[in-house]
Amino acid sequence: MTDTAFAPELRDKIISDPDVILEDRDLMRALITANERAMGANIVDLRGVAMERLERRLDRLEDTHRSVIAAAYENLSGTNQIHRAVLRMLDPVDFESFLKNLGSEVAEILRVDSVKLVLETLQDENDPALRRLGDVLCVAEPGFIQEYMRAGRGGQVRPVVLRQTLPHSEAIYGEAASWIRSEALMRLDLGEGRLPGMLVMGAEDPHQFKPSQGTDLLAFFAGVFERGMRRWLN
Repeated sequence: MTDTAFAPELRDKIISDPDVILEDRDLMRALITANERAMGANIVDLRGVAMERLERRLDRLEDTHRSVIAAAYENLSGTNQIHRAVLRMLDPVDFESFLKNLGSEVAEILRVDSVKLVLETLQDENDPALRRLGDVLCVAEPGFIQEYMRAGRGGQVRPVVLRQTLPHSEAIYGEAASWIRSEALMRLDLGEGRLPGMLVMGAEDPHQFKPSQGTDLLAFFAGVFERGMRRWLN
């Protein structure tokens, strides 16, 4: 049996349900191409041209739609991640546990490789009381935070800075500076009369934190964190 034997059946199917063809983009394109060939080279089918333009426009709209949906899911996932980290951060009942939890479970929830709390102080960094607080805490001289966040650039320092790490970041990451490639820096207001602090998240992935990314969620996290810090410092 040849393919032409199915012609009456296909014809009846198309007549009864023409949307089968209209909704098939490849089939419609083939029909338009065949129609253009039948008309000859001296005739331009404006309907075909218009349809091609509409198809290109539809493709762009579909790409935009997919991008918007992907961004929405990513934002929702990031929001849930920050909320879980905040709840976990509120569990400890003493400052030492608060810091250890920050560098372990909170860091794991946020999927970062390093979390550091930088505090400016006049105390000696070798003070036993400071060393007991673990590797999460870094102490620095007054003015260090602003200079580190500014990275040699002038102008006002933003509350949240996302970037690749600087060549000389051992002061914060220690030995891990050799493999930490991107960082999120959040300036902390610890209250009137106190030197500022800085919360630092570091990642091995050089593209995890980029200047083009939004900072609203990290600003929220930093706001919750600094309020918790004020409680411990009182």
